[in-house]
Amino acid sequence: MLEHNTKIFPFSKIIATGNPKREISDAELDSITNAVKTRYGIDFTNYEKASLKRGFARLIQKQGLGDIMGLWSKIMKDKDFLLQYIDDLTVNLTELFRNPEIWIKLKEDILPKLKTNPKLDFWHAGCSSGEEVYTMAMVLQDRNLLHKSTALATDLSATILEQAKKGEYSNVLVNRYLKACKQYCPNSKLEDWFEIGEHDSKIKEKYKKHIQFLRHNLVQEPMNKKFDIIFCRNVMIYFDDVLKMKVLKLFHSCLKEGGFFIIGYYDMLPIEHRSLFELYDSTTRIYRKK
Repeated sequence: MLEHNTKIFPFSKIIATGNPKREISDAELDSITNAVKTRYGIDFTNYEKASLKRGFARLIQKQGLGDIMGLWSKIMKDKDFLLQYIDDLTVNLTELFRNPEIWIKLKEDILPKLKTNPKLDFWHAGCSSGEEVYTMAMVLQDRNLLHKSTALATDLSATILEQAKKGEYSNVLVNRYLKACKQYCPNSKLEDWFEIGEHDSKIKEKYKKHIQFLRHNLVQEPMNKKFDIIFCRNVMIYFDDVLKMKVLKLFHSCLKEGGFFIIGYYDMLPIEHRSLFELYDSTTRIYRKK
C-alpha cells in the first residue's frame, strides 16, 4: 500500500510535534513532494524550497491538519484533496492594472508594433483569479485590437480558474483597483468595464469572449500553440534555476518570431536566459525572443 511506502516518506526520521508553526525540515519537504509526485503526478521537486515550505505550512494551518504528518495522511486518504487546494501552496497576488506602467508600455509601444498582424494571440501563464487577463483585454480594446485577439489563460489550480472564468469581484476589491486604473488612464470609469452590482461587479462580456481558460501544469505539460506575447508574472519566484530554465525554454518555443515575454518585478532569471531572450525594457521587465 502507498500509505506504508517508507521509501517515499521515512516515518522513523520524522517527529510529529503537533505544532503547525514548526518549520518544515528539508527532509520532510523532500518526502512530501515525492509523495505528491507519486500520488498526483505533480512535480514540486525543483520549486524554491523556502516558498514551498511556506505554502505547505499555510495549507496545514488553513485545513487544520496539525502538522506535516496530518498533511501526509490527508494526501494519502483523499485523492482529490491537493487538487482542490493547490492554490493554497502559492500566494495569488494580482489586481486590475497592477503595475500600471506595464499596461501603458503595452498600449503605447508594444501593441502598435503588432497591430498589422492578421490575428493576435496571448498566453497568461499562471493567470490566478483573472485580473491580469481582463486588464489586457481592456488595453486591447483601447487599441481597437480586441476583435482579432485570442487569449489563453492557464493555471495549475482548478479552483482559481473557476473564479477567473466568472470575472466577478467584490465591490471592495473593485474600488481598491480604481487607483491603478486611474494611473493607466486618468479618465477611467469602472462602469466602462464592469456590470456594477450591489455587492459584486462582473466583467462585461465583451472582455471575456476571446478568452479560453485551461488548467495547465507549466512544469510538466507541453504547449503546442504560438503566441505574440506571453505573460508569466511572479510565478517563477517559486522555481529554482533548473526549473526556471525548463519553463523558459517552453516559453521560447511557444513565442512567435520576435514575440514578447513579460515577467514579474520579483522574478529573477538565471543568467542562461540570455541565450533565449533579450531585454526589451528593464523598467517593465519585458523581454523579446531571440
